[in-house]
Amino acid sequence: MMASAMWKGLLKSGVSDPEKIIVFDISPQCLQRAISDGVKTAESTTELVNNADVIMIAVKPGVVPTVLAEIKEVLSEKLVVSIAAGVSLDVLEGSLNPGARVIRVMPNTPCMVNETAAGFVLGTHAQEEHRQTVSTILGACGLGVEAAEKDMDAITGLSGSGPAYVYLMIEALADGGVRQGLTRATALALAAQTVKGAAMMVQETGMHPGQLKDNVCSPGGTTIAGVEALENHGFRAAAMAAVSASATRSRAMSGKK
Repeated sequence: MMASAMWKGLLKSGVSDPEKIIVFDISPQCLQRAISDGVKTAESTTELVNNADVIMIAVKPGVVPTVLAEIKEVLSEKLVVSIAAGVSLDVLEGSLNPGARVIRVMPNTPCMVNETAAGFVLGTHAQEEHRQTVSTILGACGLGVEAAEKDMDAITGLSGSGPAYVYLMIEALADGGVRQGLTRATALALAAQTVKGAAMMVQETGMHPGQLKDNVCSPGGTTIAGVEALENHGFRAAAMAAVSASATRSRAMSGKK
């Protein structure tokens, strides 16, 4: 799903044409999805590697070593980009031949609408041209931020898993609107636009979200009453705990404590 979100983002942004993207998967359903989007498909990992300059590994973490073992002898000096959660650079580079060019990326699904928030870290042998390649790919899909390897679990917990938290919040806001008498369609439209607008205010004004919150909270008004209710129900603590739980799971998947 993440891979399809990324190729959709690349196509939508115009950074890549369909004939420049090639996909291989053991799942016929995945290949059919690629064909439906107009991108090319391969019949094997070897065929894919032979016909691509940048190899993106977008499989479940436990499958990564198997895939890398299949392609290591035909990679030459091509760039390998992994978006597998919890798979460290040490594992990626250790599964390939010495000198392999590797970059680890943690994107999120809003890349499908060109609004991803992704972190990436360069491997030992990745060069400036490889940094620029990944920056261009991620920039076409939203925001790409270079990070240190030690920060990738935190990025996974925050932006990698973050869309699910926001979807849950939008659903909850809409439920609140329905509880107060709005139609489901109206409540959902207003909730989604409210979250989108608030995010844009943070990005475009450069103001601290706390200040933006204060600007909405008139003394004795409706908003401060709502904020009090969120605080009483542990909203901030719940959001922080969600990021921490996801980051902890990412560390566990990579064998770290």
